[in-house]
Amino acid sequence: MADKKIKIRQIGSPIRRPKSQRAILTGLGLGKMHREVELVDTPEVRGMIRKLPHMVEVVEG
Repeated sequence: MADKKIKIRQIGSPIRRPKSQRAILTGLGLGKMHREVELVDTPEVRGMIRKLPHMVEVVEG
């Protein structure tokens, strides 16, 4: 079965952010501005995105 994918882009800097937010970015595979990653669309990934609406955006999915 083909798992549904979601592509996200980092739009906010991790500088001067709490460690927990930086850890979530790292968990998503991000860390530098304007990077994009494609991840499997799971409730866990969606929850991580909801925690950082000011730092990431969904490009497609």
